Amino acid sequence: MLMIKDLIKSAGLKATPQRIAIYESMRKLGHACADMVVEDLREKYPTLTVATIYNVLESFVEAGILVKRFSLNHKMYFDVNTYEHAHCYDTVHNHFIDIDDPELMKLITDYISSKEIENFEIEGIDIHITGKQK
Repeated sequence: MLMIKDLIKSAGLKATPQRIAIYESMRKLGHACADMVVEDLREKYPTLTVATIYNVLESFVEAGILVKRFSLNHKMYFDVNTYEHAHCYDTVHNHFIDIDDPELMKLITDYISSKEIENFEIEGIDIHITGKQK
């Protein structure tokens, strides 16, 4: 596994201490919104704002080292796992759980790829199962 500094540099970004800290926080949290990262880094980086963290997270998405996850609480969540996988989304706690099932992903990708959707170009498949934890 690449070191965080090397991962950020290989994505074409400058590996500043703040970027490294934000990515470390995302690795720890897995799926998080900017507010969650602020809370996680508050003690070590008290001057980091939600806006700054959100902008860094967006730059990580553009560089391909994070993926956006849409939630029902109107907050943008980010995911450190950029490979194809599905999610269960807890609508009560606004929490994502990864479903690592390559067979499921292949089945759905093959099915969708065999269909032609009029006036629509598929850029990716994001499986998002909603519910609540028992």
